[in-house]
Amino acid sequence: MSESVIQYGSVANPDYTALLSDLTAVFVSGKTRSLAWRRMQLEAVERMMNEREGDLFDALQSDLGKSPMESFTTETAYVSGDAAHCRKNLNRWTRKRRVFTPIVGQPGKSWVQPEPLGVVLIIGAWNYPVQLTLAGMSAAIAAGNCVVIKPSELAPAASALLTQLVPEYLDSDCIKVIDGAVPETTALLEQPFDHILYTGGGSVGRIVMAAAAKHLTPVTLELGGKSPCIVLPDANLETTARRIAWGKFSNAGQICIAPDHILTDADTEALLVPLLEKVIREMFGDDPQQSDSYGRIVNDRHFERVSRLIDSGHIALGGQVDAADRYIAPTVLTDVATDSPVMQEEIFGPVLPIVRAENLEDAIAHIRGGDKPLAAYIFTNDKSAQNQFLENVSCGNACVNDVMMFMAVHELPFGGVGQSGMGAYSGRRGFETFSHMKAVMKRGWWPDLAVRYAPYTEKKFKFLRKIR
Repeated sequence: MSESVIQYGSVANPDYTALLSDLTAVFVSGKTRSLAWRRMQLEAVERMMNEREGDLFDALQSDLGKSPMESFTTETAYVSGDAAHCRKNLNRWTRKRRVFTPIVGQPGKSWVQPEPLGVVLIIGAWNYPVQLTLAGMSAAIAAGNCVVIKPSELAPAASALLTQLVPEYLDSDCIKVIDGAVPETTALLEQPFDHILYTGGGSVGRIVMAAAAKHLTPVTLELGGKSPCIVLPDANLETTARRIAWGKFSNAGQICIAPDHILTDADTEALLVPLLEKVIREMFGDDPQQSDSYGRIVNDRHFERVSRLIDSGHIALGGQVDAADRYIAPTVLTDVATDSPVMQEEIFGPVLPIVRAENLEDAIAHIRGGDKPLAAYIFTNDKSAQNQFLENVSCGNACVNDVMMFMAVHELPFGGVGQSGMGAYSGRRGFETFSHMKAVMKRGWWPDLAVRYAPYTEKKFKFLRKIR
């Protein structure tokens, strides 16, 4: 059995005290601080995504019914590109950053010096089991940390494959994989890690945060929420429909930044629904269940949960379900009340409610009346409306005239706000999340002015007032 997947404690009662102790010892040795080591691991991530692409595609097909193209664009290519971006920017990110030293600090120099935190725990998510585990890992490696990754047990094929591949490609002295479920995650959270990144739902996020608080461990929580999508009458509705349908029905809607619901007026809704029907047929055919491009709900529990939400309004499109296949058709609901079941929770499935909002002000008021979403979208050509939306809607990420595409920009930080999460990663922000930005000042020996030392005289006081 590989060192990186060795069983700690008993199967029934895992204990990761030794795991953390071993990794801490390696970190203290300085092995992970080497930029050469970091580059080597990031290159290995890139190779793993390229060389084992077929195996990863098969695992994602097994867990979520993902097509090879969807798996490539949102999982393997994303992870490979993120690792390459980190590797190419290592020299710049790790450099000391000089800051201004005021006259009272002269002679002296001041700078910020990034240093790794230590041992980082990354708890992945099932909806993007490769991307949401390994992208965070790459950022932690780039910052020079040891890492423990816990893939989601709800995507068992991907979890098993990552448990196999990570020790084959990466340094198993510094990077460990824990395969398991709730007992393993619970036992890991008992340990005093130096940082925890968790991606998932708010209920488990609270558990993670409470466990981390016992050790004063900083956390980054990537949660979710009801990401709204405002469509104003002046938008290019055909392109709008295509982009919303792509964002909503990719991965069968199981995306934390998918447009959760549409906010628009009655006239725009009447034009938009037929266009949504048209683009859904173009993407998935007359019967999406037979389409190789359309995914499946991850398990029976989530299938039952999402299926119940379909009764929240009038079924304008779709509505078909097949429990044996965990299939829910791309579904659009109209006549949806704000107090209906589908509007009370993050949908996380292929059900798209349209809620009436007679104008932009009504739509913004609706959004501000709920929790701050992880993402928010607006479709309009009106720059004034765009600015009003961006200035008045607090969300983790925003996109104008498209959905989700901010994920393609590695230098944009990705993270939530309020109930949708805290902290962020991606690009340089990921490096900084897993680093301590240490403040340093170096003083010269001479002159050593007596003005700061006691006894404190009126003359010294006047002088200090002048130079402050």
